Amino acid sequence: MSSEIGTDLGTTNSVVAVTDRGQPTVSREVGLWIDHRKAVIVILAGQHEDVRQLTSHMEKHVRYSGAAQEDSAEDQRDRRFTGHLNRYYDDVVACIRDANAILILGPGEAKTELVARLGSGALRACVVGIETVDKMTDRQIAARVRQHFLKSQRKLQEWPDRMSEC
Repeated sequence: MSSEIGTDLGTTNSVVAVTDRGQPTVSREVGLWIDHRKAVIVILAGQHEDVRQLTSHMEKHVRYSGAAQEDSAEDQRDRRFTGHLNRYYDDVVACIRDANAILILGPGEAKTELVARLGSGALRACVVGIETVDKMTDRQIAARVRQHFLKSQRKLQEWPDRMSEC
């Protein structure tokens, strides 16, 4: 077993699945960095990489403390903020809908809010990791996603070798 990292992290050897019609299909591995303002989505499919960016067009949400009044201006702002976030998360989900594996990165609550938005369906089952990371450039995000899935593929390739040792 070589401990070499791989000379070209820009390519991935994705798992090839077979559709119900017997046609080969390339696995789509998706990694995304998300906060309340922006999502950077990296889609790996075979030898191809696509980086997309979505913005929420939201200002920073400020919460005030103090006595709460029924249907106060703050409550109205909170409802608008939540509604806007839900539409933003729906846009993100639309971009990752065809993924076979999903890695979610980000600095704050948006990662877990997105996972909650995925619910308990098939797409939620595709989440392979959630990591807390600070701000990253798009290139750093893409490199982190490629590295994660490259390591995962190596582990899968080593697994049959380990089974023969048992």
